[in-house]
Amino acid sequence: MKKVYLLSLLFGFFLFLSCSDTKIIENKPDQNPAAPAISGNFKKHVLIEDYTGTWCGNCARVAYAVEQVKLETDKAVTVAIHDGNDPYSFNGIGPLKNLISPNQWSLPIARLNRMNVWTYPEPTNIQQAVDLTGNNTTLGLALKSNIVNGTINLDVQMKFIQNYTDLKLVVYLLEDKLYYDQRNYTNYYNGENPIVNFEHNHVLRSSLTNILGDTVTGTNYNSTVTKTFSIPVPANVTNSDNISFAAFIVGSDNKVLNARASKVNVNQTFEVNP
Repeated sequence: MKKVYLLSLLFGFFLFLSCSDTKIIENKPDQNPAAPAISGNFKKHVLIEDYTGTWCGNCARVAYAVEQVKLETDKAVTVAIHDGNDPYSFNGIGPLKNLISPNQWSLPIARLNRMNVWTYPEPTNIQQAVDLTGNNTTLGLALKSNIVNGTINLDVQMKFIQNYTDLKLVVYLLEDKLYYDQRNYTNYYNGENPIVNFEHNHVLRSSLTNILGDTVTGTNYNSTVTKTFSIPVPANVTNSDNISFAAFIVGSDNKVLNARASKVNVNQTFEVNP
């Protein structure tokens, strides 16, 4: 009887530990895009980084695909990173080249959540991008910004409803409504070549953090972390009214956990499910 009693106690103890472990991870939600919204969770956005050039005839294909994603979801954060002999080339592109395609660099290149290859041909694989969005994640972002006397003031708030470690924050300053002829060797945009005065949007003008991310600390359950930036409007910005921002958080594998876009002079709140 004593042996049976002891075995029962041991079984109960291990059952308690098992239940305790379950409780630790029970706040990790189903991030499937079709999963119903869970109260208290945050909306999940996908980051699309489009490595492009006005001189690149095949890059119009990815630009068209990005537009189609925008028609399907409001949870896409898009960035156009120009390279080569281009009026919008971003000089700090080197670390990204080494990260995402160190052995070969031939545009166009498109990445989802920084590290996932957007399958060619991108316009027929819109769902691949949409599938990386969702109603539920445990990390939220909110951006607040203004421009005063030529100085950009930006707060990026991050909130966590589970414990995280080894996170980095990337913040981009972008510009919309830049008009320049775009080479086009595709059938998209009616096959026009060049596309005269093509509207280039979400063009990367400056990275306010290290382009691979700045370390974020204090990322514990129920914590809120704010990063503040105050910089002059960059000299390469044509019109400060067309500035926007993209902020995203990456893990130790450089994959994006969540992202958020914002126009300038907007005060966002966290996208929390009611």
